[in-house]
Amino acid sequence: MRNTKARETAWTGMLFALAIALSYLESLVSPLLGLMPAIKLGLSNVVVMYALLFLRTRTALLLVVLKALFAFLTRGATAGFLSLCGGGLSLVVMLVLLHLPISGYIFCAGAALAHNLGQLAGAAVLLSSAMALGYAPVLLVAGLAVGGISCLLSRALFAALPVSAGEQRQGSPFKK
Repeated sequence: MRNTKARETAWTGMLFALAIALSYLESLVSPLLGLMPAIKLGLSNVVVMYALLFLRTRTALLLVVLKALFAFLTRGATAGFLSLCGGGLSLVVMLVLLHLPISGYIFCAGAALAHNLGQLAGAAVLLSSAMALGYAPVLLVAGLAVGGISCLLSRALFAALPVSAGEQRQGSPFKK
């Protein structure tokens, strides 16, 4: 029992560090690609997806909360709140999609769209609904594109993982 808890804690710490590093990397790359503010590639969300598909739901939820806390500590309360709204809704949608026979693209695009919609809902709470909804079409199109990128990365990453990485969760759209 103790070994299992230690292993889970170590995995969570390593995945959190990876998510933060990827988040920093995409904050450097996004402006170079000419992306509008608030549009990111979603690389750190692939880490949450990995936790959900290969580890436990609890680990994925903990990563969402830790990412939001990190955003809160480094970029302020608004960033932390929006991160929690986006990450939380994305995780809920991924959990629902695991029970449906869908493709990897639908899974990733659904998660990306949910993330953007969660952030829009959070922005609507903080600002006015009209201001947040004005940005919705851009974020929805971006979610479809980012979902495709996430799908390609996830498919390549999950296929390259050794068997010792663990079994994928039932319903995973990335089964070998």
